[in-house]
Amino acid sequence: MSSPQSSAISHALPADFVSGDFDALALHMRACARGRGPMFTLQSGLQRVQSIAAGRIVTVAFVAFVMGLGLLAIA
Repeated sequence: MSSPQSSAISHALPADFVSGDFDALALHMRACARGRGPMFTLQSGLQRVQSIAAGRIVTVAFVAFVMGLGLLAIA
């Protein structure tokens, strides 16, 4: 047995339904960010930089280690 709401959603266009969800989520996220103030933006930016840098730091350390081993093998 289906409820009227579920049958109304099933006849709606999926793109409209998903678009509405994204709009609602964006509105919610803006409200949350506004509630946290400028420190939220700063913290979010720093977390993004840290996640990008962490992968590169490991890669650079690995390359330096391999080059060091290569130099020791040659010497």
